[in-house]
Amino acid sequence: MKIALIGYGKMGKAIEEIALKKGHEIVIKIDQPNLHEFTKENLATAEAAIEFTSPHSAYDNIKKCIDFGLPVVSGSTGWTERLEEMKKYCVDNNGAFIYSSNYSIGVNIFFEVNKKLASLMSTHDDYEVIMEETHHTQKKDAPSGTAITLAEQVMEQVQRKNKWVNELSDNPTDLEIISQRVDPAPGTHSIKYSSIIDNIEIIHTAHNRTGFASGAVLAAEFIKDKKGFFTMKEVLNL
Repeated sequence: MKIALIGYGKMGKAIEEIALKKGHEIVIKIDQPNLHEFTKENLATAEAAIEFTSPHSAYDNIKKCIDFGLPVVSGSTGWTERLEEMKKYCVDNNGAFIYSSNYSIGVNIFFEVNKKLASLMSTHDDYEVIMEETHHTQKKDAPSGTAITLAEQVMEQVQRKNKWVNELSDNPTDLEIISQRVDPAPGTHSIKYSSIIDNIEIIHTAHNRTGFASGAVLAAEFIKDKKGFFTMKEVLNL
């Protein structure tokens, strides 16, 4: 298939490598130096766009792809306070859009494990829950989008937690997310339930960007002939 890359940083380059290995064609690469080329005419031959940019530009990039009639896969984080708005825009304009805070197949399985564990722990108030996430120093947002997804899943089940905070807290209703930025670290996420008797902890550690890139290409393959909003849950049939 023919793919447009919106954002050509480290993730964009990793996606390009995977896409080419799978026999796909990159028809255009849009980044800061050539933003003027981000036009409907230049993307006309693409069958899907994969967008990995920054929090301040992601919304407009996705909207442009939908306006162009181009299915778009986005992994940009830090802008999701407007995600519901974008979902509606996609549906209202007969677009095709996949969003995930993390495209790694392993992480999406980890999401399902997290939801199951949170459900099992929901009635055990003697266990305190805390989260940690570690990424490389170039990671622009904290906590990570993946950590926020995990936190929201926990709070859906563990009713005593009302909101997540990106710091240590004395408020028992806060779900603490501790963020660390260390090189090199593609991404580690952990959720720990602690009591005076024992600890229960689940951890996902990425070794490189290949898993994220492979999942993004898989998502593009999934969406190229579809309409509507989807997540990796539909892509992976979880």
